Amino acid sequence: MYNEEINYSVQGPLAAPTLQHLTKEDLSKLYFGEFRILDINGAHCFLTRTGYTGEDGFEISVPSEHAVDLAKAILEKSEGKVRLTGLGARDSLRLEAGLCLYGNDMEQHVTPVEAGLTWAIGKRRRAEGGFLGAQVILKQLEEGPSIRRAGFISSGPPARSHSEIQNEKGETIGEVTSGGFSPCLKKNIAMGYVKSGSHKAGTKVKIIVRGKAYDGTVTKMPFVPTKYYKPS
Repeated sequence: MYNEEINYSVQGPLAAPTLQHLTKEDLSKLYFGEFRILDINGAHCFLTRTGYTGEDGFEISVPSEHAVDLAKAILEKSEGKVRLTGLGARDSLRLEAGLCLYGNDMEQHVTPVEAGLTWAIGKRRRAEGGFLGAQVILKQLEEGPSIRRAGFISSGPPARSHSEIQNEKGETIGEVTSGGFSPCLKKNIAMGYVKSGSHKAGTKVKIIVRGKAYDGTVTKMPFVPTKYYKPS
């Protein structure tokens, strides 16, 4: 964003009712993935009903001179129920929602097919080709990729990025790209890439943490159901 703008992310079930107190715009008509340019607490803002948590929520771009006042207004209107959080809280939520982190779960060498993001490749693109990486991606769509992103629930200490994943024979089949403890599930969760065929839900694996093998199971993502606000 521009240097003159500050970005806020207000997420969770209190996001909409709290922001509604600060704008005349009817937020019930703004659905997941949509945006508006509107006044919030007297400031001209760019508002999207998006987020990186799997929850209903908003991302706000506000002029820097109004940023502090807007933050205070959000906290005050929620009567203390909306709280400030950091990247650690956000990261646990995005992992529970099965959302990729660029640099961990997505890289330049990872294709949308391998990452399970084929929804991002439109019908016209698939039919016409001609885009960067089309030769590889279209072949993977037809024949399947050699590796796939998968979710895991594991025992022992939480698996972290680069933890080795083995099959039940002790053969290396992939590695973890993101992992941690799920506050909602009270379990260790992770995502990573494994050889195709080993990505199916219910597959038993071993995840190596600090040189020791711990039991894991391939699990469908999202680990926690998302709560995006969509038309009924």
